[in-house]
Amino acid sequence: MQGGVEQALPIAIVPFTQIPDVKLDVAQVVEDDLRRSGRFKPLDRRDMLQKPSAPAQVDTSVWRAQGIDNVVMGQVSKTEQGYFARFFLVDSIGGQQVLGYDIPARSVDQMRYVAHQIADLIYEKLLGIPGYFNTKIAYVSAEGIGYQRNFELIVADADGWNPRVVATSREPLLSPAWSPDRKQLAYVGFERGRSAIYLHTLATGDVKRLVSERGINGSPTFSPDGRFLAMTLSFENNPDIYVVDLKTGNRRRLTDHYGIDTEPAWSPDGSKLAFTSDRGGQPQIYEISVNGGDPRRVTFEGRQNLRASYSPDGRSMALVNNTDGRYRIGLLDLGSGEMRVLSNGPLDESPSFAPGGAVVIYATQGRKGAELATVSVEGSVRQSLRQSGGDVREPAWSPLIR
Repeated sequence: MQGGVEQALPIAIVPFTQIPDVKLDVAQVVEDDLRRSGRFKPLDRRDMLQKPSAPAQVDTSVWRAQGIDNVVMGQVSKTEQGYFARFFLVDSIGGQQVLGYDIPARSVDQMRYVAHQIADLIYEKLLGIPGYFNTKIAYVSAEGIGYQRNFELIVADADGWNPRVVATSREPLLSPAWSPDRKQLAYVGFERGRSAIYLHTLATGDVKRLVSERGINGSPTFSPDGRFLAMTLSFENNPDIYVVDLKTGNRRRLTDHYGIDTEPAWSPDGSKLAFTSDRGGQPQIYEISVNGGDPRRVTFEGRQNLRASYSPDGRSMALVNNTDGRYRIGLLDLGSGEMRVLSNGPLDESPSFAPGGAVVIYATQGRKGAELATVSVEGSVRQSLRQSGGDVREPAWSPLIR
């Protein structure tokens, strides 16, 4: 079991020149996004020997001397239609501008989204893969004690800003899962102690109760094409994995075992499901074809492994690994079987990949209770996310919509 660090790209995000109307430090948001990814190492502003706002002002020899390969600069201005940010990316080695855009915003409130767009464009230009900074996360927040405890299902920006409550309940809310088109959330709710799986349409607020059998109704997850929902049901016997056709409502039992089978996760190509099972004595991760058959155990390192999530390329899994009583986020290479520990524990849970697979979000225990954090897949960058008050759990990262 190993940790690891991949070399991050040095980059300078020069503070943008901004009009007084715009209080948000746009360049700082861009810098935070890129640093959080683990793929970039931004230069501290205090160490910048020059602060250009346009490519013509860049002295590439100064940046090369500091070991900076790429420099970002820009301005934020106002027009009759609203606001816009103009930014440039300059290659200090080749001495050329390699990127430049004007990004409009109707109001000051949209400038944070503009900053995320800038980070997305830089990320894709330099790494060749789409950025994910303008995506969303869903999570559950709980406050209060006993009968006064209140649960909220919240959707926020990928960095934790701009939270919006989409569902509230006096009973637990669990396991939010995004549809591939980002239009719906599936989740588990309770009414008078009885669980059910719900579909929530974000644009309209419409809520549909999809499954409410006796016993356990849990762990919903959408297939990559959005046609099916895998889940855990126990109404026939022990908890097993089922697949429900969202158009017809037909359901198919995928596992049938006296042990507990739960927490299904679709592979990116939709051909198989990973799930947690204690059929071998302790919870471990297994895979099964969507057509059924005998499951195959995939985890062997650690006393327990739970709550698997496939990377977008299908080559690895993020999961919760229990070794020596510490629950930490692990990254399992499905080809080699090597496990890399990404977090410190001791009570980390619910890992979910960002689109592109560079970062994993998870729930952990902070100084004030449960909170959300991210870690790069190399384990080199760990950060807490801004979030609402209360205990925060069950994070799920939205798909990338282009």
